[in-house]
Amino acid sequence: MAIIRVQGKAIECQAILFDKDGTILHFMGLWGSWAETLIRLVRQELTALGYAEALQEAILPGVQMDETGRVVAYDKKGPLAMGTEDEVTALLASSLYAAGLPWNEAIMAIRRLNALAMAELRERREARPLPGLYEFVQMCRTARLKLGVVTSDGTAEALEHLTWMGIQNEFESIVGRDRVKRGKPEPDMALLACRELGVEPGEAIVIGDSNADMQMGRYAGARLTIGLAEANEELATAVSYLRDADILIQGYDELIIE
Repeated sequence: MAIIRVQGKAIECQAILFDKDGTILHFMGLWGSWAETLIRLVRQELTALGYAEALQEAILPGVQMDETGRVVAYDKKGPLAMGTEDEVTALLASSLYAAGLPWNEAIMAIRRLNALAMAELRERREARPLPGLYEFVQMCRTARLKLGVVTSDGTAEALEHLTWMGIQNEFESIVGRDRVKRGKPEPDMALLACRELGVEPGEAIVIGDSNADMQMGRYAGARLTIGLAEANEELATAVSYLRDADILIQGYDELIIE
């Protein structure tokens, strides 16, 4: 087994399971941009339907926007951080429903607008790896660790984002929400990834930026859960939303693989 050293501890493991958004790639660079586009499209839809008074309600809970309509922050415990596409669709559809659209029409409208927002996202390809991610992955490969991705995104979308960054071949298992019966924080994703990697859950480490990742790893029986906080964030703040993490780090430079 390889050994991962972190904060004075040496932990043996055979595999590492990564969350994707906020763990492999910059969250705001990808999903902040997508949220801005989708919210803008929803507001345009409301205006066209004559529901201008509902514009302020057309926003995802936990998302903070400035006066220009730019997403500047998000709740690490909120739906943008941990929700699936279907969950986010339902939340935004509720603003159209509240404005007077029948629920079925509201859902269809959000799906149509989301397709437009996703098309813009694909044109921009704004997936950027977190600092030190490439170097850490290479350390893992040198140590012959098996690597997997477990994400609330769809599997095809996850593979697409990894391909934009040129690291799709570094992971032997990619498990999206569509591949399991239950999403995070249930253990299904981690258990499936471990089966595909040929390791026991107790031989794997989970790295993620939300408490849903930490709970998933714990429920699956992972060897260790590592919560990844932002580099400039107070650890007390990170503890508040990564409360089930075994260890908190603020960058991949804190991890050494032997």
